[in-house]
Amino acid sequence: MKTYKRVLSIAGSDCSGGAGIDADLKTISACGGYAMAAVTALVAENTVGVQAIHEVPADFVREQIASCLDDIGADAIKIGMLGSPDLIKAVAASLDEKARGIPVVLDPVMVAQSGDRLVDDASAATLETLLLPRATIVTPNLPEAEALGGMPIRTGGELPRAAEAIAAKAGTGTAVLIKGGHLEDEPESDDFLRLGNGETLRLAGKRIATKNNHGTGCTLSSAIATFLAHGCGVADAVAKAKAYITEAIRAGAAYEIGHGHGPVHHFHAFWA
Repeated sequence: MKTYKRVLSIAGSDCSGGAGIDADLKTISACGGYAMAAVTALVAENTVGVQAIHEVPADFVREQIASCLDDIGADAIKIGMLGSPDLIKAVAASLDEKARGIPVVLDPVMVAQSGDRLVDDASAATLETLLLPRATIVTPNLPEAEALGGMPIRTGGELPRAAEAIAAKAGTGTAVLIKGGHLEDEPESDDFLRLGNGETLRLAGKRIATKNNHGTGCTLSSAIATFLAHGCGVADAVAKAKAYITEAIRAGAAYEIGHGHGPVHHFHAFWA
């Protein structure tokens, strides 16, 4: 009897289909995983920006997580948008109760691609305290890395110091992947990975000229979770996920959807 590689995404939705749970389900499926979702917020969002957020009650989020893990289980968990301290506390409690030993990818969703701020200071502080130490790897973009690391980042040479600061806050061997896509003055789109043992890797990436980059962070983190579910180590999972998102961005550049930042092409390996 065959078994699926099961991945649970705990995140907010995106009604336009480009980011959040919607991108996660596509990515996990495209990368060969069985996708499940515990929705933390209903988000009115499109390629132009975020119009409204309706938070799901924390108790109901816990029920969704329990429904998935008690019956199906998971080989990896991806955590995305959590918009309140209560939600973060509920997810942390669920991890302790239901998910010990399962790899956790934390995408600390604080700022949308459009620049919209998605969490308040209290939520950011609670995330640092409760979820950073529980994560196998955390995957901030540049604005999120600045917030978590407590320092500005202007060049690629500053990424190692920010990663060290974030790792020190986690304090448990959590790996830190800082994405360099926002460093638009840099000729390439390199990412910086600090593993839990302190080893560091720079992941080279070509900068692709496109406005279709909506949901790239959600896509990358859920791809990492899926490759962890397949049994890859952290460094290998990140490398495979970066290769996947690079091709998704490249293929998505050929399409026109919406009036702003369009989505990447999650199923580039299957159809053009």
